[in-house]
Amino acid sequence: MVTDVRVGVDVGGTFTDVVVADEAGLTMLKVPSTPDAPDRGVLDGLEAATDRADFAPADADFFGHGTTVATNALLEREWAETALVTTEGFRDAVEIGRQTRPSLYDLRAEKPAPIVERDRRFEVPERLDRRGDVVEPFDGDAARAVARSIADAGVESVAVAFLFAFEDDAHERRMREALREEGVDCEVSLSSDVLPEIREYERTLATSINAALKPVMNRYLGRLEAGVADAGVPAAVKVMQSNGGMASASATRERPVNTLLSGPAAGVRGAAHVAGESGVDDVLTMDMGGTSCDVSLVQDGDPVVTTEGQVGDYPVTVPMVDVHTIGAGGGSIAWVDEGGSLRVGPRSAGADPGPICYGRGGTEPTVTDAHLLLGRIDPASFFEGSADEATVREAVRERVADPLDLSVEAAAQGIVDVANANMERALRVVSVERGHDPRDFSLVAYGGAGPLHAAELAAELDVPRVVVPRSAGVLSALGLLISDAAYEEGVSAVRPWTEVNPTDLTERFEAMEAEGRERLESEGYGPDRRRFERAVDLRYRGQSFDLRVSMPEGRLDADALDDAAARFHDRHERRYGHASPDEPVELVTVRLRSRGVVDPPTLSMAGDEGGDAEATPRTTRPATFGGETGETPIYDRETLGPGAELDGPAVIEGVESTAVVPPGADAHVDDLGNVVIEP
Repeated sequence: MVTDVRVGVDVGGTFTDVVVADEAGLTMLKVPSTPDAPDRGVLDGLEAATDRADFAPADADFFGHGTTVATNALLEREWAETALVTTEGFRDAVEIGRQTRPSLYDLRAEKPAPIVERDRRFEVPERLDRRGDVVEPFDGDAARAVARSIADAGVESVAVAFLFAFEDDAHERRMREALREEGVDCEVSLSSDVLPEIREYERTLATSINAALKPVMNRYLGRLEAGVADAGVPAAVKVMQSNGGMASASATRERPVNTLLSGPAAGVRGAAHVAGESGVDDVLTMDMGGTSCDVSLVQDGDPVVTTEGQVGDYPVTVPMVDVHTIGAGGGSIAWVDEGGSLRVGPRSAGADPGPICYGRGGTEPTVTDAHLLLGRIDPASFFEGSADEATVREAVRERVADPLDLSVEAAAQGIVDVANANMERALRVVSVERGHDPRDFSLVAYGGAGPLHAAELAAELDVPRVVVPRSAGVLSALGLLISDAAYEEGVSAVRPWTEVNPTDLTERFEAMEAEGRERLESEGYGPDRRRFERAVDLRYRGQSFDLRVSMPEGRLDADALDDAAARFHDRHERRYGHASPDEPVELVTVRLRSRGVVDPPTLSMAGDEGGDAEATPRTTRPATFGGETGETPIYDRETLGPGAELDGPAVIEGVESTAVVPPGADAHVDDLGNVVIEP
């Protein structure tokens, strides 16, 4: 048996991934997800991991979790019944939104349904101005009347978002007291806690989403924590946040809106770490699982974090790793539309029944089924009792090949090509469309299906190399083990930069640091493990968008503020191609990231003997590339040691993922066991 065990479990649409780190190295495995009760899949994975890695649950001193519960609840609109209380006259702000339309030239385009229906949106007379001064006093009698109406409405959660509450939260807190005084027994989310920042629509929306998700996440985390404890794990459950940092389960319960990109963020963190260990700091990341493909960009070793993210139909302005998601996964279903065009996704076969080749009752052809017909994967290596090739071939013939008058092989190639085209567009969104040249980056491919497509995508984008991590199929779970605890706090204070007092700004940072220090200390991070990163959002007066500029530690002075303004002009020049140093600059938001630093585990595999530097195929089988079929070498990932080299076409099969080396490409294994493909 082993001790000092760290466990990471990430729930995906098709599989739940588990990585265990101990003194022997890493142990990886996948178990089927259980969409009806995701916590059951987590516990199944934990049980399987104790057998595979041979450890006792009592030895686990860390348990990290990546979850899609909040994401799925928002996308599927399965949130709790929620009420909204706002300033009198602003009841409909959350429904009116911005002038941005889903489709600019579609006269019938509809905005997404509001999180809170109009009959559950309430107003209270009160008003602050933009500096937090009281314009209209808080009406306590009206607030209590609203509270009684909410009690009669039978909601599970309440969002409170008053104008300019980020300048002074007193009115929001008095509203919460009124709710309690009138016996409203439900969750309450205040905008001054959830997102104390400017932009009324975004702040109200984020608070409403948080309120709507709170009961959902409370129930889920309650079951999960109880299940993990019953399994004998003494470690507290930590949850990956959208910003790429871990947080306690209690903090997650309070701000579930911060977990909307939990799983994807963990994958990007894992990709950044693996690439950094290999000496690569600038990468595009591609996580292709069973239901979707998540792409992102890492620059100078750090994932790009944005406050302009979107999840489904809703703009969510909490800090999150800049991930672009499309419905392209191994389980994405291929279909022919009414115009006779081949489409792939966004509908997915998911975990149940899954692709046809899984033999679980699936009847609609998927990307995974297409790879089977092209000879690129061997499903028998994943599941016992998988459907035979004849069943898959007949389904592709009936659903795709015959309607398009194609051979089955051409239809299978078409399915892969369409999926590739969708993913190529997604990679261009996070690179070319944001001013980055793909030729300056490497592509880190992971997820169960990512390495199957990565080399062909890299060739189309002129990306010079593809890195397939040794842990590619479970990289999001690995990301949970290497990520620091991270809490983001931001408070808007719109002022001309020339009016900002360095002493006042220093005191604000110090107050935020004191709060972060207390939180990290409560989670066991000592003084040498605490890091505080200061920043401000600045803009030119009259602009709608701002840029983040880091600030130094310690006491600030006038020179520090002048330096920040100069760096803002420089960054504006680099981002937009121009700057206006003579234009007045405004402070928008003061930000602090509090980090609890962890020691990442070794990337070596438990029981790994290092493999062989001589690449020797295990077998060959017919595989099709570009319409040409030929006997293709099949390599066992476990036997390829550092220094091994091979030429395409080739297929490299691992326990949790399969990588394809197309014709004309070269591949080698680096010192960490990553497969590096040069298209």
